[in-house]
Parts: sequence; C-alpha cells; structure tokens
Amino acid sequence: MRALFHSYLNASLILRVSIALVLGVAVGMIGGQTAADWLAPFGELLLRLLRFLIVPIVLFTLMVGINQANIGSMGRVGRKLFGYYVITSALAIVVGLVVASLLEPGSGMALDENAEVKVPDNPGFMSVLLSIVPENIFTAFTELNLLGIIFIAIVFGIALLKLRESEDHAELGESLYKVVEALNEVTLKVMAGVLQYVPVGVFAIVAKTAGEQGMATILSLGDMVLVLYIALAVHLVVYCGLMRFFGVPLRAFFREARTPMATAFATQSSSGTLPLTLDAARRMGVPKRVYGFSLPLGATINMDGAAIRIAISAVFAANVVGIPLDLVTMAEIVLLGTLTSIGTAGVPGAGIVMIATVFAQVGLPIETVALLVSIDALVGMGATGLNVTGDLVGTAIVARSESGDGTEPVAERAEPAG
Repeated sequence: MRALFHSYLNASLILRVSIALVLGVAVGMIGGQTAADWLAPFGELLLRLLRFLIVPIVLFTLMVGINQANIGSMGRVGRKLFGYYVITSALAIVVGLVVASLLEPGSGMALDENAEVKVPDNPGFMSVLLSIVPENIFTAFTELNLLGIIFIAIVFGIALLKLRESEDHAELGESLYKVVEALNEVTLKVMAGVLQYVPVGVFAIVAKTAGEQGMATILSLGDMVLVLYIALAVHLVVYCGLMRFFGVPLRAFFREARTPMATAFATQSSSGTLPLTLDAARRMGVPKRVYGFSLPLGATINMDGAAIRIAISAVFAANVVGIPLDLVTMAEIVLLGTLTSIGTAGVPGAGIVMIATVFAQVGLPIETVALLVSIDALVGMGATGLNVTGDLVGTAIVARSESGDGTEPVAERAEPAG
C-alpha cells in the first residue's frame, strides 16, 4: 500500500489528472446517478480547497509582483492585456460563427413552446464596473469578488512600493515587503499540498458530471456539443499561431499549461483553477509582475470559450426557429458578444446571462436557451478549459513582449511539474 502511495506521488501531475479524467467518465457512465451522488462530496472538497487558496494567492502574488516592477510597466502590461482580451474575444466569436454556419447545429429540431428557462438578471456593465471597488474590504474576500480582490491588491501593492521608495519609511517598507513575500511563499507551500489531491477531486467531479448527464443527453444534442468542441479546437490553433508569431515556445507552454487546462475542463471554474494557473505560469518562467496581474484579471474578464459558446448558441437558435443569420446580424453578434463576455464578469450564471443578453438584442427567442440547459455542463467544461488556456496564452505573449529584446524565451522549465 505504501509503495502504491509513493508511486502516486512520484507520477507526474498531468498523468494523474489524465487518468482521473478517463476513469471519471467510465465510472460516471456505468454508475449513473448513484455514482454521482456518492462521489459528489470528494469533488466539492477539491473546489473548496481551490477556493480556499484564491484570496491569499491572488493578494500576495499580485502585491509581490507589483513590488518587482514599477507603475509605468504595470500600466503598459494592462494596456497590452486589454487589447489582447478584446481582440481574442472578437476572434473567438468569429470562429464560432464560421464553424457553426458551416456545420449548422440545431437544423431539423423544433422549439418546445412550453419550455421555460430562468435567466439571472444582468446587472449591467456599470454595476460590474462599480463592483471593482468593494464597499467593504472583508466582504470582497468572503464573497470571492475577484475584481475587488485585485483592486485591493493593486492599491496596497502600490502603497507598499511607494513606502519602500520613500526616504523616511524605506526600512519599514522593506520589512513589510519581506512579510508579504514570506506569506506568498507559505501560500505556495500550501498549494503544493493541495495539488496532490487534484486528481482525486477531478475524478469525482467528472464522474458526477458523466453520471448526471448520461449518454441520452449527449446523443440528443450531440451535434451542438460536437460543433462547439470543433470551434474550441480551431481557436486553440489560433492561439498556437499567435504564440508562434510572438516567439513563445509551444512545447514548453503546453507542458506546463496542460494541468490547469485539464483541471478547468473538469471543474468548470476559471477562478477555482486560478491557483494551478498561477503555478503553471511560474513554472514557465513568466515574471511574477506579469502573471500576478494578468491571470487573476483574466480569470474574471477574459472568456474566449464563453464567447464561442455565444456564437454557436446563436446559430443553433436561428436554425431551430428556421431563420438563418444574415451578415449584419452576425456582425452585431460579434460586437455584442465581445462586450458581453467582458461585461458580465463575475456574474452568477454568467453563461446564460451572456447568451440571453445577445439573443434579446438580435431578436432570437430566449426559449431556445432551455434546449441548451441539459448540456450546460458538457458545454461549460470545454468553454472553461479554453478560457483558462486563453489567460495563459495572453500572459505568455505579454511576458514575451516585456522581455526586452524579444529573444529571451518566456517558457523555461523552472522545476519538474508535479
């Protein structure tokens, strides 16, 4: 038994996660709802452990990162990231529209007029913008308001940097910085322990999802699921092209990115996967001042997978009601989908909110969303996996552009993975 346990610990993390994914699907399909109910607590434990790490890892990583840079470089990195988010989100919707238009998901299906779907209220862009500044610093932590936590980390990180640069309080600032740096290292040690449980949690979550969804659900709307994953694969190729263009080594990138990609796929949570995403960027050799800022921000507002989901859902809805989308409507979907995917950051039920908002604007029936509810988990898994991949791609590209002469590789293996 001890030898088996040591073999588990010595195996690479991605190997363990990959085996967990396969076993989870098999157990879920065979065990059905019974297996889902039994294994649900083990999956919930993983999600709780990852959420448990979010506040300290975002707060301390970002504060340390700011103090390794300067205000000018932070502004430059922010501008590059925002440009990347807007461009790749628009590209994602274009990819989704093109793939869906070619493969026509939903053709031949009929709309159930009695179907109902409860769409969460869209708080609006200004409400989301105001939520960046929390009314209470502790509320931001307890409610896991990532944008609010990022704001707190930036404000106190800059204040600490100014304190270290001042003549009167430089020594006090250095002492405080060492404490923050030590807390960051402690958090990384805790995360190393949590990583050992990730395969177990992934197995439980995937088994639960497969057990609840079942083969019947997959077959009933299989064309929609298939088209979505084809579009996700195409956009992944787009990412590879961008990384090649900016000189990011693909092999080194995917060697470290595959674990958070697989975990995001299983957990359907970009923010929950954040501790693993930050660890992957660290292993790539990305400067902390870049990934400490880009990844927490990307986990909340950069959603290329969700953007593709909007596009394909729109084509699906149009095919169901027998009204093909024209070029003007598609252009409107690109614009609205790009803004909506960023503007609904952190909203509960964000996927449904985004789809319903775009449908309402372009005149597609909201009732078609009810057809997609049954495959929400299957669609969400792939979309979240691409969201996290896009965060890491943007981080690697920006880090490459910040490396000075552009010849220094961003991704270098800092230590063995898992």
